[in-house]
Amino acid sequence: MNPNPASTARRPAQVFPFPQAEASFVLGLADAEDRGEIFRLRHEIYARELGQHAVNPAGTLRDPLDAVNIYLTARCAGEIAGFISITPPTAPAFSVDKYFARAALPFAFDDQLYEVRLLTVLQPHRGRELAMLLMYAAYRWVEAHGGTRIVGIGRREVMDLYRRVGLEPAGLSTQSGEVTYDLLLGSISGLRQHSAEFAAVLSRLETRTAWRLPFPFRQPAACFHGGAFFGAIGEKFDTLERRHDIINADVLDAWFPPAPGVTATLTDHLPWLLRTSPPTDCAGLIASIAEARGVAPTNILPGAGSSDLIFRAFRHWLTADSRVLILDPTYGEYAHVLEKVIGCTVDRLALDRAQGFEVNLAKLSAALALDYDLVALVNPNSPTGRHVPREKLEAVLRAAPWHTRLWVDETYVEYATSSVARSTGLVPAEALAKAGRENPFPSESLEKFAAASENVIVAKSMSKVYALSGARVAYLCAGHHQLEALRAITPPWVVGLPAQVAAVRALQDPAYYAARYQETAGLRESLASGLRELGWDVLPGIANFLLCHLPEGGPDADTVVRLARAEGVFLRDAVRMGARLGPRAVRIAVKDAAANARMLTVLRPICPSGAWA
Repeated sequence: MNPNPASTARRPAQVFPFPQAEASFVLGLADAEDRGEIFRLRHEIYARELGQHAVNPAGTLRDPLDAVNIYLTARCAGEIAGFISITPPTAPAFSVDKYFARAALPFAFDDQLYEVRLLTVLQPHRGRELAMLLMYAAYRWVEAHGGTRIVGIGRREVMDLYRRVGLEPAGLSTQSGEVTYDLLLGSISGLRQHSAEFAAVLSRLETRTAWRLPFPFRQPAACFHGGAFFGAIGEKFDTLERRHDIINADVLDAWFPPAPGVTATLTDHLPWLLRTSPPTDCAGLIASIAEARGVAPTNILPGAGSSDLIFRAFRHWLTADSRVLILDPTYGEYAHVLEKVIGCTVDRLALDRAQGFEVNLAKLSAALALDYDLVALVNPNSPTGRHVPREKLEAVLRAAPWHTRLWVDETYVEYATSSVARSTGLVPAEALAKAGRENPFPSESLEKFAAASENVIVAKSMSKVYALSGARVAYLCAGHHQLEALRAITPPWVVGLPAQVAAVRALQDPAYYAARYQETAGLRESLASGLRELGWDVLPGIANFLLCHLPEGGPDADTVVRLARAEGVFLRDAVRMGARLGPRAVRIAVKDAAANARMLTVLRPICPSGAWA
């Protein structure tokens, strides 16, 4: 790293606060004017102050690598307080080449190795936090540009600092004047792991630094979602026939096909649908949703699946200063977006296995009074499959503070409507015959309630209940005032034409889907019975999946999922959906009768009934 020794060497090993409590920094990429100042400062420090180079009449110090080096600067009150240099792998040479022969070095020079050098902190800012900020900025530069390793040289007397951030001596050293430098090497993954040790320091630096680099201070979290089955089919889609050998019970896709009108329309018009631009604002889709749900078109905002709406809305409404409440356990993408992407403070309303993971409405009411910025409820909940009846949930939500946004994810609510239908005692065929093409059962959805509400937003995916997961269609239903700002950041053509057509046709055949939901309930109960015969604790749910807990003494969820996957059966280890679930929770999607039977056949030798206490 070749740092200015005064920047760190005269300090003890611990991390110090800023010398001036109110100091703040602007961290950015050096421009041409900055570089001139850096060359002057290098002369003052490394020539005049440290005597490592000869003083020259020009009063500047530079080397051939400056033609390709990247300089990052930290400014305080408009003046450069420190800087650091990065040499990219495209450079003709590295600084370490002056001291060591590459053939003798214990690592490869390739397009993922960067050199970091010239860590320099000026008076009066010579404290560990500014040095940490510059080192972290260099690390983030390398990480954001796809580098995997960092090489440099560092003063031996400050080796403790380098080790603590994840840089290790490579076993070689060199002498420059009276200073001994050790060759250092670090992996980006190792540096990321070590950064956890400095979480408090980095959080403080983040709040006190104006970050002017073309990537964020922290590496954004990768897109999150479960489901690994497509890897077995082939993600380049050239072996789609493999799908017949795979049971994708790790995702909650419908076991049944879309309504006949959906597939007929797509089949008849597919070439034209694929080459033609859709309605820009999804006007026909919005009108069809509004008509089916009994609300106004202004109450509907379309999206390319519920994940699109979650990312779009939450990032617009919330910041790192926001407080949010979610259920625990619940759909894992909410915690991911809120904590990993936005950085909110997230509280969890704990659901108790002993109580069947039901939502305690009294506790929910008490929590809603705590002035959260947003409360996210999944109803029916995933992975539990438990449902709060519409009338009871409406009563609780009415009492919530008007300024708290209440987000209700109803991805599986049509299955709840079907459960109400089963409680009527009507034979499905008779009920549907009475209704013709209409769904004869009262909806459990809060959509009409949300449309008339000040602060309730219903998120509805058409993936799982309409057998349209591949089409990626979803929508929000809320008061016009809640959707106004989101409409402005909704891109044109947010839903593709084949998907718009499929969704409209699906909405036109509620009776077909009502019958499928009834069939799903029967398949779910049959699968649950088979799993209980294996000794599994199966939670009674109402959706197209089951949450199960494996018996003590047998294999855990990770083992069962791994062994079943080897047989082409993909299940979900539910541990990432909530810490309260533990390592023995498995979520299984309900499939058709043949697939359910095959899953049980695969699971019997993995989890033989009675093989444990």
